Amino acid sequence: MDGKKTVLVADDEVAVSKLICYVLENAGFNVKIAQDGGDALDQIIKETPDLVLLDLMLPTISGFEILSKIRENEKLKSLPIIVLTCRGQEEDKQKATHLGVTEYLTKPFSPSGLINIIRNVMVNRHYHE
Repeated sequence: MDGKKTVLVADDEVAVSKLICYVLENAGFNVKIAQDGGDALDQIIKETPDLVLLDLMLPTISGFEILSKIRENEKLKSLPIIVLTCRGQEEDKQKATHLGVTEYLTKPFSPSGLINIIRNVMVNRHYHE
């Protein structure tokens, strides 16, 4: 392995996925992309990334369902998950928090702000391990 941290981007909007991929790769991360919930969950289980960037509105399995399944899995329950969604309603934030999301961000987002949050989450995770 090259020592780079891997981020799985689970978002069904191709343009958003490409933008995030570009930003993350330029910041030194390996990036995997899933464009539906089923694929995202499969990738998380088979090749657990260092962090998941998760949209809530995904085809096949919603982001909420993915979050719930990950937190129920003993091996995956401490996996950092950052929700990045256009759903800014307070009830969505509360539900995601209750399900154990690490951070909750809404679109549109600042690329540099996203990188800073991802780095902070990874540093905090390493510190607590």
